[in-house]
Amino acid sequence: KDVPRAIELWTEAAELGSVNAHHELGVVYYNGNGVEVDKPRGIHHWQQAAMKGDAASRHNLGVAEFDNGNHELAVQHWMISA
Repeated sequence: KDVPRAIELWTEAAELGSVNAHHELGVVYYNGNGVEVDKPRGIHHWQQAAMKGDAASRHNLGVAEFDNGNHELAVQHWMISA
């Protein structure tokens, strides 16, 4: 797996409006898959995808909020993603 190349391609695709690319970048940065963990950057990408209707990104935002103790906001994200 060439993570830097994947990030480069996903970044290009995200700049062109790819919802899936935003989701994948969110996963990579939030979890630190092949890169240093950057949770705010991951959340940003999930927000971009969620605003365009990506249910998986919306769900992940709910998990992030739940982990931060923001349970009511987490439930709101999950309700939207359902």
